Amino acid sequence: MRRLLLLTVALLAQGPSGATTAIAQMDESQIEVEEAVAEEFEAEEEEAEELETDRDAFTPATSTVGRCVTVFESSYSFIDNRDVAETHSFPEILIRRGLSDRLELRFGWNYEVGGAGDLVSGNAGGEAPAGGELERESQLLYGFKASVTEQDRWLPRSAMIVQGFTPTSGESNDTDLLATYTFGWELANRWRLDSSIHYVTEHTAENAFNLWAPSVVLRIPINERWHAHAEYFSINSQGAEAEFTRAFLSPGMHCLVTENLELGARLGWGMTDDAPNFFSNIGVGWRF
Repeated sequence: MRRLLLLTVALLAQGPSGATTAIAQMDESQIEVEEAVAEEFEAEEEEAEELETDRDAFTPATSTVGRCVTVFESSYSFIDNRDVAETHSFPEILIRRGLSDRLELRFGWNYEVGGAGDLVSGNAGGEAPAGGELERESQLLYGFKASVTEQDRWLPRSAMIVQGFTPTSGESNDTDLLATYTFGWELANRWRLDSSIHYVTEHTAENAFNLWAPSVVLRIPINERWHAHAEYFSINSQGAEAEFTRAFLSPGMHCLVTENLELGARLGWGMTDDAPNFFSNIGVGWRF
């Protein structure tokens, strides 16, 4: 109706000779508005299709979930330890709730049974030296993740994670801290090169020490749904009675079943004498 009124005014003001010009100008303006709206809609749609979970690799994603968005992550890890009983870790629940575009809260819970702790999950609370007895323990996770920088040429996209871990069952009563800085670049071919450094406090019955865990991963999109990655990471003790270095090579894949549902799996092999022989991990991420 508004367009019709504007056309009528233009015709009356300019006469028959100006009618064609007025119509053409309004048609051109309308087309420009429609194109701008379509481009904005396509950009929002592409952004909504990008689901990045932290459980997909040892190196966390460099993004946050976004304002008022919730992502639920869960997985199962099997670890074939060298000298002690194998470890089973599940359900490795992580709930990420976006408070803003740059800040998210994180809550989770996990249960472990085996001769050593879970050291292959990037959200794990640490890894004590392997003991000789079968142990069962669970822990509560809580913390936040904040976006630090966006990619600008050589400046990487980066984020900081700070989490606490408090036991809910088992022999330990000590709360530990995990601080992670993750950063990376999207390359021209849509590949991503990401890296991170984890700092973890660790307590045992005998002493307390620190863990440092650097990692690097190359993420490769195969098509719109399937993605592969190759990763290296290690866990290095500082101040432990018996110092250790546990290094791994780990390939993996994940599939975006829908724009809000991800299924993934990864494998890994220990590269040092201190590291387990092998591990496997399967999991899911759901955005709502």
